[in-house]
Amino acid sequence: MNLSDIIPTDFSGSLLISRKDEILYEGCFGYADTANKIKNQKNTRFATASAGKAFVAVGILKLMESGLLSFDTVIGSILHFDLKGIDPNITVYQLLTHTSGIPDYFDETIMDDYDELWQNYPNYKIRSSSDLIPLFIDKPMLYPRGVKFQYNNTGYVVLGLIIEAITGVDFDKYLCDEVFLPCQMDDTGYYEFDRLPPRCANAYIYDKIRHDYYTNIYSVDVKGTGAGGAFTTVHDIKRFWQGLFKGTLLSDNMRHNMLSVNAQGDNEYYGLGMWLERGQNESFTPHFEGCDPGVSFISSRENDGTVITIVSNFGQNVWEMRRKIIKEIPKYDNLH
Repeated sequence: MNLSDIIPTDFSGSLLISRKDEILYEGCFGYADTANKIKNQKNTRFATASAGKAFVAVGILKLMESGLLSFDTVIGSILHFDLKGIDPNITVYQLLTHTSGIPDYFDETIMDDYDELWQNYPNYKIRSSSDLIPLFIDKPMLYPRGVKFQYNNTGYVVLGLIIEAITGVDFDKYLCDEVFLPCQMDDTGYYEFDRLPPRCANAYIYDKIRHDYYTNIYSVDVKGTGAGGAFTTVHDIKRFWQGLFKGTLLSDNMRHNMLSVNAQGDNEYYGLGMWLERGQNESFTPHFEGCDPGVSFISSRENDGTVITIVSNFGQNVWEMRRKIIKEIPKYDNLH
């Protein structure tokens, strides 16, 4: 597949297109470490920002299939800290679908840059989901629970806390045992910036004043939470989709529920931890994505089973790249 006209000449990151067990295209571009000229490779681990919400959703759904949780379970019956003004009757389903109205520590409707959070609260303090509680616990509800869909990062932080309350282990350890290992996602995990394992790419932000790039280590949580922050490889994401559709992770019924429209806003459709792109004949394409300073990620499973995963450690426009690739795939198929 010739994608030379689609991939920007300055693109830094990784791209994988596959269908079932066949790799249609694979490419690695730019540097994981610009200062030391270490190139991005097939097994480079990239930060993925909010993409981790899909993993958390699967983790929650697995607890449901084990009988330890239900969609109607309310947070007041699980969480053992003072919720203050937060409605204790918010349900797990409302958290999963961004309809809870819970106060959002990073409200993307009024805040532009994630690094704004750390002006008065050092990011190095965030090493667990519970470390984010001070950033939202004293805020008022955004709206009464269940009233509408509004993307909400706190909701998934709380889902991570629910996993910990039920299982007694850190949410990322649970996801490793119940999601990553069963799918053989050996290069996926939640890592602290000051304790990164091998092959992790730096993420870079452009400085408009000095006209150079700097890493995002002071711009995001020092370790990911339920809201996002997992490191992974494009091949591990392929394995995640395979595990999801082969029944390794969830039953067929639960997967169908996860990838069905559960909430919607203005031309936006959401399943459970997954975005849904509306196509022709009322069909929907599931995808999950993430965007942080220096980070951009998207992975989709098209209706024919094609998986497109693109990640950039320079925060480049992976969404436009995916749109162009979708148009290119039929041309490739016609040649085979």
